[in-house]
Amino acid sequence: MKTFEYKIKDKVGIHARPAGMLAKEAKNFKSEIIIEKDGKSVNAERLMQIMGMGIKCGDVITVTVDGEDEEEATKSIEKFFCDNL
Repeated sequence: MKTFEYKIKDKVGIHARPAGMLAKEAKNFKSEIIIEKDGKSVNAERLMQIMGMGIKCGDVITVTVDGEDEEEATKSIEKFFCDNL
């Protein structure tokens, strides 16, 4: 299991477009990717659940990746956050 924290830098937070891109990226891996904020967690493949978290600029989220390709998935998802959020 791999875990990392990320502080959202996008002015709008995680809105529809990046949430959709994130869900699509998460589906590329066999590992389960969980996003957590304020004790609430969702599967990164679930677009509506991600948007329902109301993640705003400045929020710190925790991402947990667990599965057979967790090393590759963690690097990819972390890069996604850095490039897009």
